Amino acid sequence: MPAKRPNIVIVLADDMGFSDIGCYGGEIRTPNLDALGRKGARFSQFYNTARCSPSRASMLTGLHPHQTGIGILTNDSSPRGYPGTINRRCATLAEMLKGAGYATCLAGKWHLAVDMATPNDCWPTRRGFDRFFGTLTGCGSFYKPGTLKRQEADASAEADDPSFFYTDAIADEGAAFVRAQAAAGKPFFLYTAFTAPHWPLHAPQEDIDACNGRFDEGWDSLREKRMARIVEEGVLPADTTMSERDPTQPAWADAAHKAWEVKRMQAYAAQIERMDKGIGRILESLREGGVLDDTLFVFLSDNGASSEALPLVKLEQFVLRTDICPPRARDGRPMRVGNSPDIVPGPEDTYASYGRAWANLSNTPFRYYKRWVHEGGIATPLIVHWPAGGLKPGHVVDLPCQLVDLVPTILEATGASYPPAGLPEPVLPLEGRSVLPALRGEAMEPRPLYWEHTGNAAIRVGPWKLVREEPNAWELYDLEKDRTELNDVAGENPGVVADLSARWATWAGRVGVIPWEVTLSIYAEKGLGPMEAAG
Repeated sequence: MPAKRPNIVIVLADDMGFSDIGCYGGEIRTPNLDALGRKGARFSQFYNTARCSPSRASMLTGLHPHQTGIGILTNDSSPRGYPGTINRRCATLAEMLKGAGYATCLAGKWHLAVDMATPNDCWPTRRGFDRFFGTLTGCGSFYKPGTLKRQEADASAEADDPSFFYTDAIADEGAAFVRAQAAAGKPFFLYTAFTAPHWPLHAPQEDIDACNGRFDEGWDSLREKRMARIVEEGVLPADTTMSERDPTQPAWADAAHKAWEVKRMQAYAAQIERMDKGIGRILESLREGGVLDDTLFVFLSDNGASSEALPLVKLEQFVLRTDICPPRARDGRPMRVGNSPDIVPGPEDTYASYGRAWANLSNTPFRYYKRWVHEGGIATPLIVHWPAGGLKPGHVVDLPCQLVDLVPTILEATGASYPPAGLPEPVLPLEGRSVLPALRGEAMEPRPLYWEHTGNAAIRVGPWKLVREEPNAWELYDLEKDRTELNDVAGENPGVVADLSARWATWAGRVGVIPWEVTLSIYAEKGLGPMEAAG
């Protein structure tokens, strides 16, 4: 075990794009994250799983999401489909670190349990977290979030305070935990899972106004400028070709309701800027406690930017999920749901998203979005800051790796054991490996990476990425020459396609990928369609 075990802080953003934050090229003001990224290490080819629950399950367990029981979201499709709740074939990072003497806390979103009403074996308090303040559901109001818990008790009354804002509450809970543990001199693990910038676009008006003028020139010009800054930051090489604007979206010059469109992006940016300020308070608590240098701090996003339009399903069906969408604001105003110019986002009584064209900006320079396993769905910024850990400062790590590599990296840094003692059932072996050598500037050989989500599938081996958008044929890209997946060379390399597709099928069988057709049939039998099947 290391002579001085580092504290661990993981900060997870929700539905944030690859290039939104400043140190990845974005025009959104994130000074706290930028300082961490430029002093620590930034990854240029780190990948999540394309969706929130699967990413959280994979990140916390070191397994592929299908192995944990959460192959899609937290819908129960058992016995033929995924149970949608974290199983006992895996251990959480909180269980691993708690077994090594760490204090553990989750502040924010859980989204790994089907049953959010009755405390059960899948709640964070029963999966290694000593302290929990947050929500069990996947998204919701920032002013009156559903399923808000403190430990296992209902905490909804805390949101009745007119000053309550969920992003602030998450950050303040995390900072308080850090102060307490630093004072006690005990190593700690803080998992801070923000819901920002996931829809709805809720932000205080002063935060939205602070973004005035920043997005007025529109998505086309801003994508070009982001691309230039991404290269300036050293995140991607100068010969990277930016993808064209999403072909389903208009040129900015032809966009209707420009003033409203700008306000949508301002609200989205305000959510991220509010999150960055909260991260700043957590960092300040680390500094005040004298433990910042000895803290391994990780920041990433759970999937690419979201192109989802609201409501996702028919309005009368959407509003039935009151844990996600409260029927009224706290002052009694009815909730206004949808993406239309008469709903200017930000206030508590609005429930909107920012749309596909702005998501295309968030994912610059890539194509596609959340739920796809093309680069736009799975590429995430990843920042690692650990001054006492021997990391190469200001380093951009180009090694391709993914969520299953985080747990082994943290285990090596802390000396914690896997599997932890005292688990009720045997657990599966970890799927990833430690990337501490890469963080310290050492060369590492890339390993095969795999994905599957709602039938979308991919495998990466060396420069080759084989990827499929369900129900279409496999595409093949040489990511060393074509990171933005613009030149499909499948037809020129049938042998590579055959080899990689066979390797993907072997992996899918081993980790328990349930064919998308099976999931569709389960929902069709209930009279439901693909949207409901996808969660």
